[in-house]
Order: sequence, then structure tokens, then C-alpha cells
Amino acid sequence: MGNMLPRLDGKKVLITGGLGFIGSNLAHKCVELGGEVTIFDCLAPRSGGNLYNVHDIKDSVNLCFHDMLDFDLISEQVVDKDIIINCAASTSHPFSMREPLLDLDANSRSVINLLEAIRRFNKGARLIHLGTSTQLGRLQTPMADEKHPEFPTDIYSANKSVSEKYVLIYANAYHIPATVIRLSNTFGPRACIYSPEFTFNNYFIGLALQGKDVTVFGDGAQKRNVLYVDDAVTAIICAFQTVGIEGETFFAVGDEHRSVAEIAEATVKYIGSGKVKYVEWPEERKAIDVGDAIISNKKIKEAFGWAPEYNLESGLLKTKEYFADCLEEYLR
Repeated sequence: MGNMLPRLDGKKVLITGGLGFIGSNLAHKCVELGGEVTIFDCLAPRSGGNLYNVHDIKDSVNLCFHDMLDFDLISEQVVDKDIIINCAASTSHPFSMREPLLDLDANSRSVINLLEAIRRFNKGARLIHLGTSTQLGRLQTPMADEKHPEFPTDIYSANKSVSEKYVLIYANAYHIPATVIRLSNTFGPRACIYSPEFTFNNYFIGLALQGKDVTVFGDGAQKRNVLYVDDAVTAIICAFQTVGIEGETFFAVGDEHRSVAEIAEATVKYIGSGKVKYVEWPEERKAIDVGDAIISNKKIKEAFGWAPEYNLESGLLKTKEYFADCLEEYLR
């Protein structure tokens, strides 16, 4: 039995970062469900946005090429929306360490702008803000849940952590119906696959699709949750209709806990023709790696009635199918 999604007929939906991986998949699903979708995106080079991601729905969405740091422009778009999904972010961990102030602008100041716009002009809008499992840093328990303390190891994760707190503060102080959905190692169609600066498993997919070897640092024994993007989209949309989750945080993560080595081997097996190569850790990457990151999805299952429908293998096969006819659009 699949997850039941609400119809969005007549609902005005704003997706910030809607040309990126998660945002564009959300845009497709919201259009399919009848929503009137506006995408707000400045196509920042560190965020993985791609116009091709919406080429087949461009006549069904309103595109706004603007930056959330411009308060007046984001306010104009917030005013009449029923649902706002904040997918906008600079997502590179290494870049955040090289350029912390730029990351601060993209991942914290922009969120304050969005929240202030909602507070001043549309306090009734339902806000879904996306967080990340890397906010936790190195786990202090074998499996983490939403109550696990946060000690992030890089600037990106620290800024995602503080921006989540901004959202929860505004939800509590100003009664804005806001909810945070934290994701972990989401993969699939429309991902940014050409650079290791983005999610590692999507970069593995990009290498495999080109028939190249996939490089793993160390022995790759550290475990991760992985989540196919359709399951992430379903979790986010389920939040639209779930009552009593305002001011709450939920992990939307997969049921499986796979090692990085297993993810690499499966990616090569189901998608590519290369091999997996194991190399020494670069010092700058080893310093910010969190080790095992095993996350519980018990809370979201109980609150939303949501459960992942894809495992790693079925998700990889669907991903290969998507990129078969458009790979060149994602290698530049």
C-alpha cells in the first residue's frame, strides 16, 4: 500500500530552491497533484540547480530567478501562498569550510529573510523547511533520533542547524505553522551528479553512469541511511496534511543502513561498468567525516503514516532509467 498524498487543487505552492534536486522533484509532484507552483531560485553554482530539471513542466510553473537574500523579492512571493517549502541551500560541506561567510548568507541569513517575510505578510502559510542529518555531527549513540544533540563538524551543517532553530523559534513565538524535515543521503533523478561537492552517493551515480571507477576513501565501512528521492518528496507532501506537527522536527530517512562501500558496490553493479577503488583519506575530508550515521525514522512513521517504498537497489534502477536519455544535461 502506497503513501496517500493530498490533492493540491487550488493550493498556491512556493518552492524555494525549486530548480535543485529535491525542489524540482517536489515541483513535479505538486504539479501532478494539482498545485499552482512557483519556483524561486537564483541558480547559485554551489546549490546544484539545473534548468533542465523542470524542462518538461516549465509551462506549468511560475519561475522566479531571484535570491532569497533580497527581502523585497522573497516577500512578494510569500504574500499569497498556501504552502512554502524551503529547499534553498548551498549544499557543499567542503565549500562551506573554504567560504564560511558565503555559506552563512546562503544557509542562515536567507532563512531569516524568508521567516520575516512570512511573519510580516503571510503568517498562515504552511512552511516546510528542509534540514539534514549532518547537523548532528558524530553520533553519541548507536542510532540517532530527533532528540540527539547537535555538534556539527563543518560550517554547512552548523548553518543548517541554526537555520532549523530559527524556523522552530518563529513557529513557537509567532504561531507560524512550520515543520522541519531532515533528510539523509537522498539520491535519484535530477540530482547534481557531476561533482563530489554535493551528496557523495549522487556523485557515485554520476561516475558509474559514465562507466568510470568509483573512489571510496579508506575502507568505506562507515554506515549511512539512504533515501530515494520519491520517498523524500512523499514525506514532505505528507507534512502538508498532518495535524499537530507545527514546531516539530522529523527525520525522513530510509529503513536501510548501508556502508559507504556497500553503496559504492551497489552503484557500480546496478548502474555502471567501472570498479570501486579504495584510496587513502584526504586530510581535509577526514577531518569533517562523522563516521557512522545511523538514523531512526520511527517518529515520522508514527506521526505521518509514511514509510519508504524504495530500497537502494530499486532506487538505483529507477535512477539509471531517468538519466539514460539525458545524462549530458547533468555533466556540466
